Amino acid sequence: MAGRKQFDMDTALDAAMIQFWRDGYADTSVDDLSRATGLNRSSLYSSLGAKDTLFLRCLDRYAARYGEKYDAALSGAASDPVVAVRAFFDVTLQRIADPELPDGCLIAQSAMAIPALSPSVAEHARQALGLQSLRLRAALKAGRLTDRDADAFAVHAAAVNQSLAVMSRAGASPAQLLAIVGVTVDALAQAPRA
Repeated sequence: MAGRKQFDMDTALDAAMIQFWRDGYADTSVDDLSRATGLNRSSLYSSLGAKDTLFLRCLDRYAARYGEKYDAALSGAASDPVVAVRAFFDVTLQRIADPELPDGCLIAQSAMAIPALSPSVAEHARQALGLQSLRLRAALKAGRLTDRDADAFAVHAAAVNQSLAVMSRAGASPAQLLAIVGVTVDALAQAPRA
């Protein structure tokens, strides 16, 4: 239709995701989302949904985007779980080092905001956070760690991964982040294989 402004859905969702990532769910207003996406309030609601709906879409988008990268990094875990887990952390370190992206992690930030989220959004954030442990556990089991060690290292590595995001947001240097990863990878290298 002539005169009607068109927009790219992917660009708008990425802009909203960055806005939530930068300021968090609670500190992002509908006006902030409108400015970030370039859509007026009514277009925002009609095209992308209410704030909760849009946040869930952004959280899913973020989880899918980085989930694919984590899966690719962990794909070699059967032959060398230590190299695969290091590659897993490299995905996070590369994201942190990207000057085009906000510091931290949208999932970690969302998990920390669970008390302020609606129950359905909080549950979605919990599930997104839990996917990392599940992904790591499957990779470590493929790498022949015992069930007990795979469970323990998966929870630990997921926690370390989230702490990297928090530490980067708090100003930790790349060298400090690498040292944190090194301790975890070194411990994993010592784990017995089944």
